[in-house]
Amino acid sequence: MHNFDFAKPSTIADAANALAGEGAQALSGGQTLIPTMKQRLAAPGVLVSLTGIAEMQGVCTGDGGLHIGAATSHAVVAKDAHPHYRALAELAGGIGDPAVRSRGTIGGSIANNDPAACYPSAVLASGATVVTNKRRIGSDDYFQGLFTTALEEGEFITSVVFPIPQKAAYVKFNQPASRFALTGVFVAKFANGVRVAVTGAGNDGVFRWKEAEAALSANFSASAISGLTVDPAGMNTDLHGSAAYRANLVKVLTGRAVTAAG
Repeated sequence: MHNFDFAKPSTIADAANALAGEGAQALSGGQTLIPTMKQRLAAPGVLVSLTGIAEMQGVCTGDGGLHIGAATSHAVVAKDAHPHYRALAELAGGIGDPAVRSRGTIGGSIANNDPAACYPSAVLASGATVVTNKRRIGSDDYFQGLFTTALEEGEFITSVVFPIPQKAAYVKFNQPASRFALTGVFVAKFANGVRVAVTGAGNDGVFRWKEAEAALSANFSASAISGLTVDPAGMNTDLHGSAAYRANLVKVLTGRAVTAAG
């Protein structure tokens, strides 16, 4: 690991100032960044920790839904979101292991946008709003490909606002060693329709399965997608599973999520 300086601001304004410096990198849990630095694949000159900012922590209702501070750990989301948005809480409780859940944060996960991370599917399926130190970004505009988001230089997530659906569930097929999603599907039913988001499977990261959304909006049951197929051409292939295998998982897990939600 290369040498670096460390800053831990206590306000969003101070964090923005610190991140404006050359070579500064936001740190929000560090479950991906620190291992990357240890392998010398990243060498920020300054790490700016966001976990000491009180206004970026906690779970509460308001602002059009469930408001979660970006520096809130997975463990806290699993506990405090449960009375309001059970599917989201259960997703958070299934991330990694207790050590990861105690250090990793929702903001860090969404900012990193790992193609196999769980939270992006919840954000996209819920139609959540990503709030940064500069603006508000809708979920359909936020995710832009593998490890790529709409965040600009010096911009960082301060909170996420989740509309609360009528019904929802998240089902994932774990990669046993990492506990990342080999494929994961989040289904959310709202008054105006159903959203289905898939993680772990697509070549470009998290995506919406719009054919399933249309079918489930008309009939919210697992049988509604029985005649649908997922094109394996857009799926990942690696030593854990072929594209065809992942394509089949998307359909199977979507049906299970609908059943669990219903």
